[in-house]
Amino acid sequence: MKYLLKSIISVTVVYLFVSCSSSKKIEALKPTPNYSSEIVYDKQTSYLNLPVEIAVTDLQNQTNKYLNGLIYDDEKIEDDNLMIKIWKQAPIVINENGGKLEMVLPLKVWVKVRYGIEKFGLSAYDTRELNLNGNIKLNSKVVFSNWKLSTATQIGGIDWVQSPSITILGKDVPITYLINPAIALFKPKLGKMVDDAIAQSLDIKPYVLNALEQVSKPVEVNNTYHVWFAMQPLELYTNQAKVANKKISIIMGMKSYLETSVNSKPTLSFDKTKIALLAAEKLPEDFGISVAGIITYQAAAALMKQNFSGKQFQSGSRSVTINDIALWGKDGKMIVELGMSGSVNGNFYLSGIPTYDSTTKEIFLSQVDFILDSKNQLLKFGDWIAHGVIAKKIKDNCKYSIKEQLTQGETTLKTYLSNYEPVKGVKVNGNVLGLTPQKISLTPNAIVTMITAGGKVSISVNGL
Repeated sequence: MKYLLKSIISVTVVYLFVSCSSSKKIEALKPTPNYSSEIVYDKQTSYLNLPVEIAVTDLQNQTNKYLNGLIYDDEKIEDDNLMIKIWKQAPIVINENGGKLEMVLPLKVWVKVRYGIEKFGLSAYDTRELNLNGNIKLNSKVVFSNWKLSTATQIGGIDWVQSPSITILGKDVPITYLINPAIALFKPKLGKMVDDAIAQSLDIKPYVLNALEQVSKPVEVNNTYHVWFAMQPLELYTNQAKVANKKISIIMGMKSYLETSVNSKPTLSFDKTKIALLAAEKLPEDFGISVAGIITYQAAAALMKQNFSGKQFQSGSRSVTINDIALWGKDGKMIVELGMSGSVNGNFYLSGIPTYDSTTKEIFLSQVDFILDSKNQLLKFGDWIAHGVIAKKIKDNCKYSIKEQLTQGETTLKTYLSNYEPVKGVKVNGNVLGLTPQKISLTPNAIVTMITAGGKVSISVNGL
């Protein structure tokens, strides 16, 4: 009996020793993935340059469409002994010089001249008809106001191809002294005609608003992860028009909302009937845009696993090694599955909020907690992992760099800031001054880091 009792005690001690020193196979409660159906980021208020450029050749073409044929008709001969009809004989030629527009208008002039004498109540008149050709010179100062490009045209001299004259008794008698005063009366009317033609041809409001309407349509910038971008113009600002380098430039500025969303189109919309055009001496340039930096869970886990590679985490006589890592999202938190071996074997789970470290350019987990199932013995076995030195070491290694994603985000942004042409004649250009990650969201397919970029951006509207 005495020897039997010793044997039982010996076996029990050995069993306890083996039990305490050997690894425990544990299985924690695995959290199930759970994601929001759509993710909409805070819209950014930004100011964009909106230069509108009109080539002088386009102005020339448009003006010639509106000013054609017979442009002056004086059928009364009694007041000045002249009847005059004036046609535009050839297209107007427009150039820029010294900040103004210079125009040459080829004219064809038909004149009926009455000449003779009137004495003692008796009159003796004769009439002659002439066809003349000449070029009239004009110059215009350009002004932009209330969506319209207007001009103040002044008439210069007339270069006649042949001096006006009539033949009387076999001799050519100059009649320039008769025609030039009549043309002088016509000059103000001609200036107004040219100004009216330019005003009709250069009402840029529908042109600019139609261009903005096209640019403002939501665009899916990443088809794989369904990332959308949209813009909503709010106000337009403008200063004076400038004429230089063979074009008319109207520098405008635009205040707008910019919004990025994942899994659904942005809610922004543009109503071109409600936008106001405001005068401003200096146009604001503060610009901010959000671009999505995307990394799959598998890629993030692989990067995180590099931090654990070859490392053993030890506390006293206990130690564990991380062999495998998996990531997913649940209720806005990231779940990290840690496959362990050592003092315990099995999978542990921890949750945390993805946060950006601007110094190291890494995503790390804040408010980290191990997920332990208190309904079974896991809490008892896992407590020394979840609340000890090993836990802190593991948490410190749950991070990964997003330098590559920042570079990719910048590359994506530059694609849309380098002669990006959403519609013909409308181009987007700009430069990026800095990228700063802001909000981090978890989607079913990837981790999306919304990166705010500052810089200067312009949307140019060219041609007519």
